[in-house]
Amino acid sequence: MKFITFALTITAALFAPITAQDEALKNMHLGMAGIQQAGNDPVLLAQLMQDLQNPEMMAEAKKMMDDPEFQKQMKKMSESGEFKDQMKKTMDIMKDPKEAAKMEAKFEHMQHVGEKKLKDGAAAAMEEAMSAMGNPEVMQDMAKMMNDPQFKAQLAKMTKDPSFQNYVSAMQDMMKDPSKKEKLEKASAAFKSQL
Repeated sequence: MKFITFALTITAALFAPITAQDEALKNMHLGMAGIQQAGNDPVLLAQLMQDLQNPEMMAEAKKMMDDPEFQKQMKKMSESGEFKDQMKKTMDIMKDPKEAAKMEAKFEHMQHVGEKKLKDGAAAAMEEAMSAMGNPEVMQDMAKMMNDPQFKAQLAKMTKDPSFQNYVSAMQDMMKDPSKKEKLEKASAAFKSQL
């Protein structure tokens, strides 16, 4: 029954008319929930730190924060007792050098673990892509996509995304393994012959 109630609530929220104030409130809550979740999930934390390096994403965040409705909701939230209590707890922890050092060490460790998991995930995706490239139909589809100007534009945009560097790094690591390098070179030659 809880699932049905949850599903109906989500459906109603998705299709209800959204005012600027509703949108600002939703964005604020999603952002805060994401930050809280990142404090417990190393992969999400590492991704968040990479996202902070993305100029487009930061421009969107600035636009959202400059929105008067968003500012109004943030002011309202910052005046709540729960927010003030959480800020006080955080400030108290930061005043204690031992606690601050513990928090910083935890943060750095979580970020390191998250970065490794992101890199491992990218490596697994690259391995899967290499495997798929052995299929002639996949190679033909890839060749068609590479001839599509829209796809080329999307690819160019994607390569500028800081999170794409995980895939570049995974590819560089693969090239260090002679058998994987040979497999990649064969796949590359087969792909070029399709163009």
